[in-house]
Amino acid sequence: MERMKNRHFGPISLIPGERRGAYPFCHSVFIEGAGVLIDPSSDREELVRLRQDRRVKAVWLTHWHEDHWLHLDLFQDLPLWMSRPDSLPMADIELFLDWYGIPPERPDMRDDFRELLRKQFSFRARRPARFLEPGESVRLESVEVEVVHTPGHTPGHLAFFFREPEVLFLGDYDLTRFGPWYGDLHSSLEETLASVGKLRRLPARVWLSSHGPGVFEQEPGELWDSYLGAIQTREEKLLSLLAAGPRRMEEIVEAWIVYGKAREPRLFFEFGERAILSKHLKKLQEQGRVVCEGGCYHAL
Repeated sequence: MERMKNRHFGPISLIPGERRGAYPFCHSVFIEGAGVLIDPSSDREELVRLRQDRRVKAVWLTHWHEDHWLHLDLFQDLPLWMSRPDSLPMADIELFLDWYGIPPERPDMRDDFRELLRKQFSFRARRPARFLEPGESVRLESVEVEVVHTPGHTPGHLAFFFREPEVLFLGDYDLTRFGPWYGDLHSSLEETLASVGKLRRLPARVWLSSHGPGVFEQEPGELWDSYLGAIQTREEKLLSLLAAGPRRMEEIVEAWIVYGKAREPRLFFEFGERAILSKHLKKLQEQGRVVCEGGCYHAL
């Protein structure tokens, strides 16, 4: 796959992640002059060059997920800024696993995830030097940044609106065909919808995202619609599966409604499949459209 090229919009640069920013990578944003690097999980060689040139002065995170700080080990001595809510799991690996919703009664799964975080992501307890507060404006040397609180994906997920070039960094509201992720313990389907509505109303001229194409230079109207449409598609496929007969959770996961097929690392994607569909099952049960009896889910 041909490597994406860096894109520049005034002082704002998008540094593409490997494989179009697919997990465990994402695209990074670098603010020239101010030396702020957002989400250091892109091209490691490029980030090493920035580090060697002493151009990075601080690291910001859109949220706590590991595919947004894969290469944070390069910048351990620099100030880390992020939202207050999402800083909590960064301070303790066991809390990190709790926030993903990995239950204590599954020590095997916790052991596997713990090993993945330590070996692949160099997890270490981190505490921010400063919290980015919802709605605040941060005046940097080269640009003014509006901090946009966009919960749903995570409780403290942040987007960043760069006023002068009118560039909006969406973070993980990435406009990909996959659609939104809302599978964590503290994720919210309802807040996801509200946050997308907030992002759509901002007067941007360029939209940057963490994954996929990364850059959108035309108003993404229809892309937003299809992005949110993935939620309804997942629900319809789930109901269709249950209409064909009762299913245990393991059977629902094996249908690969969310990801379409089994993927590697299987541990991660099986977890994601279960986590997202659990949110839909909970919603459908509350609506009286699905019941769980004897460990099986039934459509009504």
